[in-house]
Amino acid sequence: MAKKKQTEIDGIDKKILRTLMDDARTPILEIARNVGISGAAIHQRLRKLEKSGLLAGSKFVVNPEVLGFDTMAFVGVYFDKAADAPLIIKLLKRVPEVLECHYTTGNWNVFLKVICKSNDHLMQVLNTIQEINGVSRTETFISLSELFHRQVKI
Repeated sequence: MAKKKQTEIDGIDKKILRTLMDDARTPILEIARNVGISGAAIHQRLRKLEKSGLLAGSKFVVNPEVLGFDTMAFVGVYFDKAADAPLIIKLLKRVPEVLECHYTTGNWNVFLKVICKSNDHLMQVLNTIQEINGVSRTETFISLSELFHRQVKI
């Protein structure tokens, strides 16, 4: 991964970012009142932060448990040949239960974060992954509980 230019942010930017990281639906005028600058200045700073690449959008977070996805697992995937990686990753992208895919150091070629409705569902997903041409084997770790999740501290 190429090193990106680091963006400089000041105290006002930090206050804006902390507020939005806590609740992305906070109205601009409320942020402006709390920070002590105009709403137009908040918009201008947000555009600058988006243009710099620091802000990568905003989103609603869906609670997968409410939809019945109770099983979270991490899967190390071994490839027959590293040269097959682009095609294998393209096929992994088609598996909707795979939430994340990371190149890693260590034993695996890639490390996946997978969400399923049950252990039986996880077995089906693992079979789907293992049937991909070029995947030699997988190693699975079931998460018993996510203890915390956070973003980078601003």
